Amino acid sequence: MASLDSAIMASKPMIAPSILSADFARLADEVAAVEGSDWIHVDVMDAHFVPNLTLGLPVVKSLLKVTDIPLDCHLMIENPDKWAIGYAEAGAYNVTVHVEAAADPIALAKNLHAAGAKAGLSIKPGTPLEPHLETLKHYDTLLVMSVEPGFGGQSFMAEVLDKVRAARNLVDTGHLKLLVEIDGGINADTIEQAAEAGVDCFVAGSAVYGADDPGKAVQALREQADAVRG
Repeated sequence: MASLDSAIMASKPMIAPSILSADFARLADEVAAVEGSDWIHVDVMDAHFVPNLTLGLPVVKSLLKVTDIPLDCHLMIENPDKWAIGYAEAGAYNVTVHVEAAADPIALAKNLHAAGAKAGLSIKPGTPLEPHLETLKHYDTLLVMSVEPGFGGQSFMAEVLDKVRAARNLVDTGHLKLLVEIDGGINADTIEQAAEAGVDCFVAGSAVYGADDPGKAVQALREQADAVRG
């Protein structure tokens, strides 16, 4: 498994299987099936910020007891300024909030760090990158959504790759120090486009958990991305 800092330095592709596509009745087994993944991506939805309801902090605490793979918690919720800290305090490795939902994203990043987690900032497909560049200086991860957040299994929106390229350039030139992550529609047909644009970490749901062997699917995706990055 890769730490966030080493991923930035080495530019090694990371795969974060999304348990949104897993069998919720067998989550411990589903996480064990992707041993060797870099992160486990946990989509938390509140049916307010997005039109879906998934899982919350009690399930995250349970997952932390059954895996050593770092949890990448993506909070698609209202009022993350209030609720995100609990995920950091519970032991989530990376806690990502939406810039569209956070009231004070800079203060929130500082609070997440103080609670022991890395801080991630996510932007929807229609949200521009440029207005948030100063805010991103306080974050460890930029999560670019390549589908509208709320449901798994959607088609990849290639137009968001312009934001990925812009972020990659800012990281490579030293203006930002963060990991570039993408979430939505990542599979064998789309991961190479995302890798070429400069993504560090690829969230994959149905491409992993819809495969006969989820562990092998993770490795195959990683190899595809690694081949593109040379």
